[in-house]
Amino acid sequence: MLKPDWLRVKAPQRERIGEVADLLLDLKLNTVCQEASCPNIGECFAGGTATFLIMGPGCTRACPYCDIDFDKSVRSLDPTEPERLGEATARLGLKHVVITSVNRDDLSDGGASQFVACIEAVRQRSPQTSIELLIPDFCGDWDALATVMEAGPDVLNHNIETVPRLYKKARPQGIYERSLELLLQVRERWPKAYSKSGLMVGLGESDEEVIETLLDLREHRVDIVTIGQYLSPGPKHLPVDRFVTPEQFERFRLHGEQELGFLQVVSTPLTRSSYHAGEVQRLMQLHPR
Repeated sequence: MLKPDWLRVKAPQRERIGEVADLLLDLKLNTVCQEASCPNIGECFAGGTATFLIMGPGCTRACPYCDIDFDKSVRSLDPTEPERLGEATARLGLKHVVITSVNRDDLSDGGASQFVACIEAVRQRSPQTSIELLIPDFCGDWDALATVMEAGPDVLNHNIETVPRLYKKARPQGIYERSLELLLQVRERWPKAYSKSGLMVGLGESDEEVIETLLDLREHRVDIVTIGQYLSPGPKHLPVDRFVTPEQFERFRLHGEQELGFLQVVSTPLTRSSYHAGEVQRLMQLHPR
């Protein structure tokens, strides 16, 4: 299936990309931008931002839409990773940092303690930087969630990814209701944090199912939602079922913000869960907690 014109990406600023890539290589850090083949890598690297991928690059789940490598072997955590991430945040001068991870179902706490160590390292090296976490579901371990939330991230993101009907196809080790419960717990137990989630379209869902999923997220008190076009990483991954038009993405945005009451819905073909994440600082100023 040929990509439509609206999915073309502008040529990146190679000099700035090289600077960020060199820094990440020097500090031996992974980014989801590189590991997941994000189409916005040029824009984000050129702007001096990156979404750090910790505890990776191998993931213990094999979701057929994702380009991150599957690795079910037991691997110890690198105790120097948080310090290196903190240094990168300071050297890049980031105002807002996004920290995500692969799924680490092999760890007793799912990697919650490593998230905490990374938060502490960023706060020590760059105390003015706001922190957004994009976390896995921790297999429903709410004690692990509490460990992360007690460290005080400004934004907690957990992606719903797709509509419930497609979970067995796209996210076979995930549970739709479990992800909703995680998001609700964040808002009810840690009300100062902003909750966020995201989903892909183009996997076989209908527009009506997207609207229903948005309603589920709002009923579970999610503040911010991202919606983007699924792009298949390769022939071994799920194929694209359809390309959603920019006009339909805009309709999703308007419905989410005006009808359902989300603080923000970022909905464009190239939107990814961390795309323009720094804009959350503006929301935090408009809607302080």
